[in-house]
Amino acid sequence: MTSSSAKPLRALISVANKSGLIDFAKRLQQSGVDILSTGGTAKALREAGIDVTDVSEHTGFPEIMAGRVKTLHPNIHGGILARRGTDEAVMAEHGIAAIDLVVVNLYPFRETIAKPDVTLEEAIENIDIGGPTMVRAAAKNHQHVGIVVDPTDYPRVISAIEQNHFDLNLRRSLAVKAFAHTAEYDSAITDYLSRAFDSKAEDTNDFPTQLHLTYTLVDTLRYGENPHQKAAFYKSNKPVGNSLATAKQHQGKALSYNNIADADAALTTALRFTEDTACVIVKHANPCGVATGESVMQAYNYAHRCDPTSAFGGIIAFNRGLDEETAQEIISRQFVEVILAPAYSEAALKVLTQKPNIRVLQIDGSGHGKEGRQLSSVRGGLLVQDWDNGSISKEDLQVVTAREPSHDELENLLFAWRVVQSVKSNAIVLAKDNATIGIGAGQTSRVYSSQIAVQKAADEGLDAAGSVLASDAFFPFRDGVDAAAKAGVKAIIQPGGSMRDQEVIDAANEHGIAMIFTGMRHFRH
Repeated sequence: MTSSSAKPLRALISVANKSGLIDFAKRLQQSGVDILSTGGTAKALREAGIDVTDVSEHTGFPEIMAGRVKTLHPNIHGGILARRGTDEAVMAEHGIAAIDLVVVNLYPFRETIAKPDVTLEEAIENIDIGGPTMVRAAAKNHQHVGIVVDPTDYPRVISAIEQNHFDLNLRRSLAVKAFAHTAEYDSAITDYLSRAFDSKAEDTNDFPTQLHLTYTLVDTLRYGENPHQKAAFYKSNKPVGNSLATAKQHQGKALSYNNIADADAALTTALRFTEDTACVIVKHANPCGVATGESVMQAYNYAHRCDPTSAFGGIIAFNRGLDEETAQEIISRQFVEVILAPAYSEAALKVLTQKPNIRVLQIDGSGHGKEGRQLSSVRGGLLVQDWDNGSISKEDLQVVTAREPSHDELENLLFAWRVVQSVKSNAIVLAKDNATIGIGAGQTSRVYSSQIAVQKAADEGLDAAGSVLASDAFFPFRDGVDAAAKAGVKAIIQPGGSMRDQEVIDAANEHGIAMIFTGMRHFRH
């Protein structure tokens, strides 16, 4: 192939991911392209009735070392790297035939190391050598050779070949993708082996000495948090479960930077309620209403009543499918930017078309947030930590006051604890009947957060008497407990650990408040 749009004459195909392979290879053959192949790929092609020449026949050298050495041969790499119009004499002298198209993807290294019982030996055996070498050679020589590493590119590649228009612009695009493919592959190997070999990684709790990040552009955004900031949305190349990056958008405008940030906060909170039907309403990255209920409608009603003022223009997330009745109630009651749910009835989707600008996202939440790490950029560096997936059970709780919480109080305390995990610090959550009634977020003083939560409940006519309170970190002074008692709070859940814990416990006992320590905090900055 020259730098023009000539049709390839010979293709080398060796793929671990055989999705779409047979149809692609058949159409190559129908276009007059000779096919070289190896191992399992050659076997699959022959079984589909496609004529294939084994690489060993092409090179005159057998596969050796249990398949470790197959394509590392001058007849292969000379054919890929040869510059048309420059290297023909060398090719003729050594009997090297040109290879015009390389279709290669690599051993499933990430999938291998993701297995819980994988050994170091198994991981190393799944480090591809010949594959990346061919990919990089073809990408380097993209002026003359096409390289395909992604099965999703088969349709556009074969269409271009069939139309005799496999041009330089397409080959350049494929080359960039190929180098990204090998870079991501090498970063996965580096990360794994640095954890396996590097003693420093052990000393820093399994963090690698060098951090290699690979993300793929999902979309460029209109702007960032503010119109003068440019922004884009990338998805991780690591398999980290379902998320906004893989959501199906049924309708609505393109997602903005703030939509994505707020929707992620809403989704993360909703997914904490695995056993109950839950609704979460988020505004500016903070929950303004969270509730569970017997139905999606009930959960939405209770979540909305907590703070209908803040809910206006917010994000609503459900952990159960959205039905027609609730969809109608939402659009009749409030302005909403984004709705997220794992499923929608056809009738619900039809109702939501009445408000075509609402972004309607369908997300299967299984596995979200369970893997990977949280990244925060700072000037000149990057902060990396595990996601805050910390949870507690009843067995983890320590009652520290004279009065123990009742059964209902305990259930509400555990509910409030799940919610406070998503509220910006300092965070206070008031809850009653498995619904928030007041949330104080992001204050520099915990007592101010307590006062705000109480004031919000009062503003919406919600009675805080008999409610419970969750605090994301310990009370440094008794004033927060005093403020809660004045509002009628009957039980408090907090991490404990302050130098003045006893003072705080004494205050709770004075007010007849039951208090539980979790031993776990949930700062969120």
